[in-house]
Amino acid sequence: MPNHCKLITDTFEIQNGHKVYDFNKCIAFVESQGKTHYGQSFKINILDIPTIYKLIIYMIKDQNTALKEQIDLSKGILLSGPIGCGKTSIMHLIRPFANPLSDYKIKTCRELSFEFAKNGFDAINKYTLKQNFQSRLSGYCFDDLGAEQQIKHFGNDCNVMAEVLISRYEQFVENNSITHLTSNLSASEIEMLYGNRLRSRMRNMFNLISFNIKSNDKR
Repeated sequence: MPNHCKLITDTFEIQNGHKVYDFNKCIAFVESQGKTHYGQSFKINILDIPTIYKLIIYMIKDQNTALKEQIDLSKGILLSGPIGCGKTSIMHLIRPFANPLSDYKIKTCRELSFEFAKNGFDAINKYTLKQNFQSRLSGYCFDDLGAEQQIKHFGNDCNVMAEVLISRYEQFVENNSITHLTSNLSASEIEMLYGNRLRSRMRNMFNLISFNIKSNDKR
């Protein structure tokens, strides 16, 4: 594996006006960035490479390979896997591959729930309403779905993430707004916590990409 890929521009060549990526160099870039942000002990596990491959294919919008991998580039990503397998760090590390129109911010579900407890529904609005003259919602990756709890605001129960995701689903249908999630919940656990109404929408809204169940805890 090349060890000199410290810049995103190291991962591709321009051929006939198009970027042609070298996947080995993409992996080397992700690992290099991981060492920079998470320490020199950061290393990509061989079991995780198929997952990272699919994520990179999605981010660079490689339509032909995405079709082979059954990835719908018009949907977002639901990245699942065991606790501690590296879902959050990988979503941070693959962001440089996203073009400006598909870039996203990362927000933990717990943080969003705390914002709701403090500010009420105004806290939800900034994640579910278009800002100024935007044609679509800002891209977000909501991290660790299920880690948040139902939090009361002035005595009112609200399943905060269910409200956010249903509202963003409406924007996904109307103007292709993209949302990403990470979670260690199973499909049945998601339905139990958020209801069948949301789960059915999530099938239309997300590509399910999973880490290997044997992927080790990296914490």
